Amino acid sequence: EAVNLKKKITLANGVALIVGNIIGSGIFLTPKGVQQECGSPGLSLIIWGICGVFSLVGALCYAELGTTIVKSGASYAYILEAFGPLIGFVRLWISVLIIEPTVQAAIAITFAIYLIQPFFPTCEPPFVAVRLIAALCVTIILVMNCWSVRYGTRIQDIFAYAKVIALIIIIIAGIVSLAKYGTSVGSFSKPWAETNTNIGSLTLAMYSGLYSYAGWDTLNFMVEELKDPYRNLPLAIYISMPICTIIYLLANVAYYAVLTPTEIVASDAVAVGFANRTLGVVSWIIPISVAMSTFGALNSSLMASSRLFFVGAREKQLPDYFAMVSPDRFTPVPSLLLSGTLTLLYLFVEDVFTLINYYSFMYWLTVGLAIAGQIYLRYTKPELPRPLKVNILFPITFCLACLVLVIVPFYQDPIGSLIGSAILLTGIPVYFYFIYINPNRRPQLLYTIMHVFTCLMQKMFPVVMSESNLD
Repeated sequence: EAVNLKKKITLANGVALIVGNIIGSGIFLTPKGVQQECGSPGLSLIIWGICGVFSLVGALCYAELGTTIVKSGASYAYILEAFGPLIGFVRLWISVLIIEPTVQAAIAITFAIYLIQPFFPTCEPPFVAVRLIAALCVTIILVMNCWSVRYGTRIQDIFAYAKVIALIIIIIAGIVSLAKYGTSVGSFSKPWAETNTNIGSLTLAMYSGLYSYAGWDTLNFMVEELKDPYRNLPLAIYISMPICTIIYLLANVAYYAVLTPTEIVASDAVAVGFANRTLGVVSWIIPISVAMSTFGALNSSLMASSRLFFVGAREKQLPDYFAMVSPDRFTPVPSLLLSGTLTLLYLFVEDVFTLINYYSFMYWLTVGLAIAGQIYLRYTKPELPRPLKVNILFPITFCLACLVLVIVPFYQDPIGSLIGSAILLTGIPVYFYFIYINPNRRPQLLYTIMHVFTCLMQKMFPVVMSESNLD
């Protein structure tokens, strides 16, 4: 049997991957940010709906790209195809340095905090304990995904169902409260009070809401392993995006049915405050559910980022070792190890959440570039087969919105955004020295080190070059 990544991801697995990555910790945490900027519950709910529609438009654009360029790697593969190796490498470079490991480290830390918080009800959990639990979480997910793709998708399926059930519990509790007390408690007695129509504030509210919807591109990172991608990629998006949007809207209605705007803004964990008010002695369900939700989100994020690094190595923009596959398990063990190791290293950072500020505009920049590439390819390569073709107004509108989202972080955190820009620009000299110039001009020591490293790692973790790299 050929040594390559196998098509083992079904439609149900694909839906679970998208839903599982979108519903991470965001819906349990970010309602505070949306409410704070909007000022009123009514406008906040409108913003949540707009964010859902906006994410659906982006996902549909990616569905066209994923069925036109059937390569794993999502935006990296699309930018590489549209704009060439330099821009593609810069996209890969910032993913290796910032985007993937910081987000995954933040998710792992959130998991650890929620898991250990009940044991420290009156104080912050110890730093070392949180980091050790986070590291254990990353290691377990890494081992399971190295062992089998099917194990990774089963983990995703189980935890996707668990987090949806947890949100359904919140929704039911909110409905019961509405039925019992009506609008006499919570936020619906004055749904439009203190509405803030400032454009800058509404943009920041959108930013918080879209953070909770991030992850709709997860399946595009693994499209080569998806069974019948021309059918299942769009179908998974059609199913998962409305599910997430409806659940998010109903969950926020439940929060507002019980908590006042002041209570929501004052809470760093809205779902926990909601549970303490409505679930009584079983309120511990929500912290556990948040931990399970973040565990599933970390699993899907690690799976996606490893495929990005795999494709980058296959395109000769990362060392060849990371394009190798286990001949027994058909899993991209080296790229999984790279993604997991980078995440573990970022756990040593005392406040990894500050690093998220460096990545925020980078994420929307890369997504915007990928959608711009979609528009560009429509006119430069009209002959490409497009089983799914969305209206051209969709990518144009989404691209313009991404431009706004790229500018917002410079207004919100100019220093962090400038540091992020500097990190992004370091990819240009790295590309010209290690990839663009004649290989004979590079130090021979570099090749010796890479050869020794590859041989050593192949002995520790038996892997071989995938079939596509042997052609």
